[in-house]
Amino acid sequence: MPVKMYDVTARVFAAMQTLDITSLAGYPEQEIRPVLPSLVRMSLLSPLDNTETSMESRKQILAVLIGIEVVNSIVSYLQVNYHELENDLKKELQTRQKNAAFFDAATNAGGSNAGSGSSSQQQQQAQPEYGLQSGIALGFERADVARKVRVVLSEIFNLQQQLTTANSSGNSAADSSASGSGSGSKPTPTVSPAHSEILDDGIYLEEVVDILCIALAELPSLLNILELTDALVQVPNGHRIVCALVANFPDCYRDVVSHVIANCDEDAVDGKQRLLLLMSLSEMNPSQALANRSMCVDMMKVPSFMLKLALKHPDDLIAFLTGLLLGNDQNLRSWFALYIRTSQKRKGDALNLVRVELLQKIVKISSNAAEMKDFNLQGAVLLRLYCALRGIGGLKFNDDEINALSQLVTSCPQATASGVRFVTLALCMLIACPSLVSTIPLENKAVEWLQWLIREDAFFCKRSGTSSSLGEMLLLLAIHFHSNQITAISEMVCSTLAMKIPIRPNSTNRIKQLFTQDLFTEQVVALHAVRVPVTPHLNGTIPGYLPVHCIHQLLKSRTFLKHKVPIKSWIFKQICSSVRPVHPVMPALVEVFVNTLIIPNPTGKISIDHMHRPFTEAEILHVFRTSPLTFFAEQVQPSQLDETQCQVEVSCPLTAQLLMIYYLMLYEDTRLMNLSALGGRKQKEYTHNFLSGLPLKYLVQKAHQYHSDYLSLFHPLLRLIISNYPHLSMVDDWLEEHYLVSSCLSSSSNYELQPALLSRALDMVKVKPHLAIRVFKHLLQLPPESLAPYAPQLVKHLAQVFDKDVPRFVKDLYNDLWLRLNAVLPTTFWIMSLRAITNSSESLNRRTFANESLLEPMDVLACPREVFCSPYMLVIMLRILKGSLAASKTYLNVHMQQKQVLDKNGLVQTDADREELKTTLIASQESAAVHILLEVLEFMESKAKSRVSMLELREIQGIIGTYVHQAFITEPSLAKLVHFQTYPKSVIPMIVASVPSMHICIDFVHEFLNVTEMDKQIFTIELTSHLVLNYSIPKSLGVSKFCLNVIQTTLSLLTTSAKCKFLKHVLPSMVRFVETFPILADDCVNILMNTGRSLHSQSSLGVTTMQMPLTESAKLCSYRDAQLHITMIEDAFKVLVEAVMQKAELY
Repeated sequence: MPVKMYDVTARVFAAMQTLDITSLAGYPEQEIRPVLPSLVRMSLLSPLDNTETSMESRKQILAVLIGIEVVNSIVSYLQVNYHELENDLKKELQTRQKNAAFFDAATNAGGSNAGSGSSSQQQQQAQPEYGLQSGIALGFERADVARKVRVVLSEIFNLQQQLTTANSSGNSAADSSASGSGSGSKPTPTVSPAHSEILDDGIYLEEVVDILCIALAELPSLLNILELTDALVQVPNGHRIVCALVANFPDCYRDVVSHVIANCDEDAVDGKQRLLLLMSLSEMNPSQALANRSMCVDMMKVPSFMLKLALKHPDDLIAFLTGLLLGNDQNLRSWFALYIRTSQKRKGDALNLVRVELLQKIVKISSNAAEMKDFNLQGAVLLRLYCALRGIGGLKFNDDEINALSQLVTSCPQATASGVRFVTLALCMLIACPSLVSTIPLENKAVEWLQWLIREDAFFCKRSGTSSSLGEMLLLLAIHFHSNQITAISEMVCSTLAMKIPIRPNSTNRIKQLFTQDLFTEQVVALHAVRVPVTPHLNGTIPGYLPVHCIHQLLKSRTFLKHKVPIKSWIFKQICSSVRPVHPVMPALVEVFVNTLIIPNPTGKISIDHMHRPFTEAEILHVFRTSPLTFFAEQVQPSQLDETQCQVEVSCPLTAQLLMIYYLMLYEDTRLMNLSALGGRKQKEYTHNFLSGLPLKYLVQKAHQYHSDYLSLFHPLLRLIISNYPHLSMVDDWLEEHYLVSSCLSSSSNYELQPALLSRALDMVKVKPHLAIRVFKHLLQLPPESLAPYAPQLVKHLAQVFDKDVPRFVKDLYNDLWLRLNAVLPTTFWIMSLRAITNSSESLNRRTFANESLLEPMDVLACPREVFCSPYMLVIMLRILKGSLAASKTYLNVHMQQKQVLDKNGLVQTDADREELKTTLIASQESAAVHILLEVLEFMESKAKSRVSMLELREIQGIIGTYVHQAFITEPSLAKLVHFQTYPKSVIPMIVASVPSMHICIDFVHEFLNVTEMDKQIFTIELTSHLVLNYSIPKSLGVSKFCLNVIQTTLSLLTTSAKCKFLKHVLPSMVRFVETFPILADDCVNILMNTGRSLHSQSSLGVTTMQMPLTESAKLCSYRDAQLHITMIEDAFKVLVEAVMQKAELY
């Protein structure tokens, strides 16, 4: 009589994996019963190798099998003719496939009822194939060995066919529903549980396992263990059969487990059976629990099985769950979070078991907090895990978990770095999990804990060795709660917890009330914040929440102003303590501080007294006291600094100076933009003399050099300097900056240059130029801050160095030195250079802008004639002229803003006349500069007789042409104004050739021909002729025709004398027109012929078109003039024929 089958134990499976026959011999017979089929088969089959070791192993197996009665029945199964059985089974499979195809067609034609009936008929037709007339179970007991094997395999094939039919019908139903609805989720195909008499009853399981084990080995073409697993998992005892099969074939363990995991759906009908199979396989081989768990994670399948496996290793549970929820794999995080949400609704047992285990850990840690050395570390890990379960997984805490977490959160660790980390996470968890303060007792416990934090000086102040303290975070949270900035709080909590979790505004009402009403009122926040010490060596690499964050938010919300708490001293100390890379909050802090100085009450809802004060000149000088580049026009008494401010050390001079420069630029810009909002209130102004003494340009170039360290400061600072001080950020300076920086990086000399040696080299520059070359090369290797002390001595000899007798190489080196010094303090250096050029300071002291370090553009041009004749000094003078023009334009704009016209109501009144006068003044300055330079060209041309002077003219022409070109490109209307005012005609060919932007004159030059003045008409026609000669474009042809029409019309209206004067000047222009466009030759010939006939007829009559001569002498004079101009016309004909009509290119 068959007995019930025993499950495979872990030690039997381990022995089968290593084929440890000695261990198997020591186990009871019932325990090794499931693996007897493979042992019997190994003992009876002839081995592939006849070594002594294999023979000994075979003897050991036979020793184990001796005395076991059931071995005889297993041996009988091995004696079946499996070759013949394989052929019969293949025929049966073909018959089953034909019947399945037939009944599938009937199902499609007749509906689902026919399909259900066909399955029963199919079973009835398959029944006689077993050859059993008394039922499967009874016939199985009475059948012979071969018939039993046939029955078991036929049952397996029947299960596989049912599974295939169910899957195909489920897929077809899903396709039809999807095509019919057009939308919605695709239904999952379901497989109903299968039934089999011999597989459902446990008394036949041992024989079934024996048959299947032997059949898997003997019929590999028909049976596959993975397909067999899918079929057997449908029956109640299938997991036991599969475990026994895997135990007999231990090498298939991993394949079977991965196959079941990949095809397991917990929501399907067979989901529980597959989970049961996976658990049985895991219990059979506990050493592979972690590998199976990793397989679930990789495939993102069977989370319940994964959690049960994780529970088998409780020490690794927290780390495993933390990795799932806080790892880098977003898909894995979303998959597990979805499981947590759905499992809560279904009340899954695996998740509940995990929650119970985690709860026990919390209780254990909380109860042994004083004894555990790593309490802070373990507690912090648990807090982050529960925050992730709540925020990412949506886990709803039960009462036990809330009480345990509340006990853990309100723990009082020691004041260490890990303790601060634990308390910080606990504080964030109170905000992220509002259920921890959902009741009055829990709320009271949280309040007591927060009050302990405030009282505990070790946590509130930085005594734990960390860069940021908890007190600063508490202050910042209180500030955000007062200003109702829940988004900022959410960002702070998420960045501290290192996870993205949702924090809803309505869920923070309780904790907000605790912070704003019970713990931190606005006045308490302001008083606490100002007493927090500044962060030493503040830079962008310091993580966490620092005092600067708190001060920034309090300034932004106007809390200091509201409660009259001074903050200027704290900001000054923090600026002095900043180092590079600059902290990203520092520029924002300066901006908010400036806004509170200028606009204390932007909304106007609350009455706020203006009590903040800007930085004084003495405080700013304290930051710049270590800079050798600072020259001040005003001397500030040192006694203006407080004792505490005198003791403040500047940690990084460059960073502190850049922040202070940013403050000054932003303060002046904000003050000018809000003059109307000041309402007559006096506001501190920083004079131009004071600002010009600061190395603004040098600091901006340094910030650009260390661009990555000052990323958040460089761009807003550059924007302010370009808008308010354009002369410090000109295009030429940025183009030369790369050259200047690269030359500074070269190795500098080890010795310091003595001033006496420099004076000697400058005095003897004509006699011994080699000495000057050596000194200048040494100076070029110095950085700008080391070169600045030599500036007065160098500039004093500027005119002497640029003398004609000095070698050009010396001049080039000196010019490089001047550009290097110009990058430090441009305005001061310009005044020194102009004094050296003019050899007199009287003219520079009579400036338009009194007591201001600004140059009047016309004073710059009031230089001796030698300056314009020297190319090097002309370049320096034009560089100064560009800066003075840019500074003058900005000064006029500022003057317009400061001297505003107010109406009766105190509102700013727009004055179009003042704006027009400002525009006219700027245009007149720019046009005057251009005209003076053009007159220089005329003078140089008149003096250019020798070859050397011609070369100098050519060089100066290029320098002036470059300046005029840049001026025209910057302001195109300037070109129109300059040419309307006209200039010497002899300069026209040089300007057209050296100024590339002269082509813009073609657009408006025809407008000047409408002027009645003959001189302007002659100038315009000559300018146009040179333009069309250089720019022979289609538009030039139209302008040329218009000029010829004007010439013809004017000649017909003028008197004889005026006609002759006009014709004398326009004849060369007409030749250039025809030379450029030969198509105009006919028009020019007609003009000359008509004019010649007119002059000839008038000379014959002795009269003019306007008067009748009364004397014979007058007639004779008129005749002679007419004959003279007729000769001139004949000469023009010759020129036309020679220059145009005899050109071979035209034909």
